[in-house]
Amino acid sequence: MTILLEIPDSVARAIRLPKKEQQKQLKVELALSLYAQGLLSFGKACELAEMTKVEFGLLLGKRNIPRQYDEQDLQDDIAYASG
Repeated sequence: MTILLEIPDSVARAIRLPKKEQQKQLKVELALSLYAQGLLSFGKACELAEMTKVEFGLLLGKRNIPRQYDEQDLQDDIAYASG
């Protein structure tokens, strides 16, 4: 499924980004916001932002957005690393 988000022309013109960067940057901002609210997983947020996990993780740090990593995530990672 693809979602098309319509932004009024007056708002699009008011965004202080070069037109060619708007779509990419808006995807990144949406990914950050949805992840921070717990509405999107880390992997899917990376996918939406079109960034690697390392890039997205670094951006979270720059924005002071805490990683959502709980005990279950740790156990899953340990199990995966153990084979």
